[in-house]
Amino acid sequence: MTAFFLQFTEEKLGQAEKTELDAHFENLLARADCTKNWTEKILRQTEVLLQPNPSARVEEFLYEKLDRKVPSRVTNGELLAQYMTEAANDFGPGTPYGKTLIKVGETQRRLGAAEREFIHSASINFLTPLRNFLEGDWRTISKERRILQNRRLDLDACKARLKKAKAAEAKAACEGDLWSDEVEKAEHELRLTQTEFDRQAEVTRLLLEGISSTHVNHLRCLHEFVESQTNYYAQCYQFMLDLQKQLGSSKGEIFSGTFVGNAESASPAAATSPPAVAAATLPAVPTIPVVPTIVGVPNTVAEGVLNPNEVKPPASGTRRARVLYDYEAADSTELALLADEMITVYSLPGMDPDWLIGERGNQKGKVPVTYLELLS
Repeated sequence: MTAFFLQFTEEKLGQAEKTELDAHFENLLARADCTKNWTEKILRQTEVLLQPNPSARVEEFLYEKLDRKVPSRVTNGELLAQYMTEAANDFGPGTPYGKTLIKVGETQRRLGAAEREFIHSASINFLTPLRNFLEGDWRTISKERRILQNRRLDLDACKARLKKAKAAEAKAACEGDLWSDEVEKAEHELRLTQTEFDRQAEVTRLLLEGISSTHVNHLRCLHEFVESQTNYYAQCYQFMLDLQKQLGSSKGEIFSGTFVGNAESASPAAATSPPAVAAATLPAVPTIPVVPTIVGVPNTVAEGVLNPNEVKPPASGTRRARVLYDYEAADSTELALLADEMITVYSLPGMDPDWLIGERGNQKGKVPVTYLELLS
């Protein structure tokens, strides 16, 4: 043991030689260290992605170390859904605001449930394998590397002892028998330590070569993580698309009713003046002031009721638009849309600024602005 520490100290001071491992073995060591370091970083950052709250992460870590079940935690989306539903009950579930809160809250609940499922899947299929490598295979590799390091120090200490014994034997020719015994003893110990070192080097080398299998396993887990994340975002997109369609239909009813109520109480001149928002969206059709009816436009449009057969496009102010999402017409006054199709749109005086008139061939009807990308 004294020779062991002496060898270690002299190596640190640069006063002793050490047995060098071959280049292939050194490459295996470097690859293993690289794998361990990056696995730790990826694991920690994935945990942050799945649970941004540091306190919650610490709590989950403690539960895992105590081998206890982590308590179920409400997601932010589910909590928001709860608040929206309670607010709708207070405001009145039959009111326009209450109805919308219920619809949005239900979507938030579905988003929260999808998030919970994604976190569970990512934890099992991705985080657990990474954690098992660090807490299992890597600990075994580290343990065998430490043993190999100790065997290497013993080997070099025996080499140094044999070297000194041979040097002393050469100097003391008269005491040759004594130093010959020391040389034979040192050579015997060297053979034993060399055998132990070679055996331990082989064990460590096999473990290090297993890093290739670790990479293959982590690659498979990475594919599963990407697949679960893709499914999660696809669900979120579909949920929000469905919600947008619901709100688009109800928004037309809400604002259409609001417009009719305002039109009844407004003066004729104000009723025929296009809203400022509509003017910013599309060039409005010029109107004749003071006259309550609009030239070329049936009275039914100004009253908030659209008859597609009676609508005529203005001489100027039409634009092309690309449809962003599919839209199902709520009634005969609306035009059903398909994503990515091109239609002609224009605004009419007195229309809700969130709606435009859309034409596709001989078909025409109201279309929601939020579903369109207006082109020049």
